[in-house]
Amino acid sequence: VGIRRLIDECSFSYTRQVEMKGLGHAILSGRPLIGDEPFAVVLADDLCINLDGDPVLLQMVKLYNQFRCSIVAIQEVPPEETSKYGVIAGEMIRDDIFRVSHMVEKPKPEEAPSNLAIIGRYILTPDIFELIEQTEPGKGGEIQITDALMRQAKDGCVLAYKFKGQRFDCGSAEGYIAATNFCYENFYLTGKAF
Repeated sequence: VGIRRLIDECSFSYTRQVEMKGLGHAILSGRPLIGDEPFAVVLADDLCINLDGDPVLLQMVKLYNQFRCSIVAIQEVPPEETSKYGVIAGEMIRDDIFRVSHMVEKPKPEEAPSNLAIIGRYILTPDIFELIEQTEPGKGGEIQITDALMRQAKDGCVLAYKFKGQRFDCGSAEGYIAATNFCYENFYLTGKAF
């Protein structure tokens, strides 16, 4: 009942990324819908759940309201897995917040600036669009959001936030199964709202 009511109260707009040219290009495709407002990017293959407080995106919105700059969600990963992610380095502002000074897209473990990996949650300020437009294609001819964010970090401020909660990588079979089992045990069996 709850989800149906919520869907009825919302209006949804979407645009398609016709050519697969990377996440930066996909975000740029949404510019006509977003306009000149800060916005969230949620990658569907990352399921983030916090059973003990605010949902991950709400945590990030509250942080945005405090700092008024772009924010990327991060988590620590084993060094051998850095090649799967964008990885950040930066100055620790508090235990869970870093001011980004360096960002690398899918580095080899020996080239990674840290083991702090960007996961699929972003709050972005609208000036990111111009930075994406000025970004040259990188690996595989793709326009990487990390390149535009790195320019934004040099010109202003980008924060990386170690969120409270758990992340499941639903882009892998193992992660998808783990997410399904977690939701079954914590929501379906308990009757708790998701």
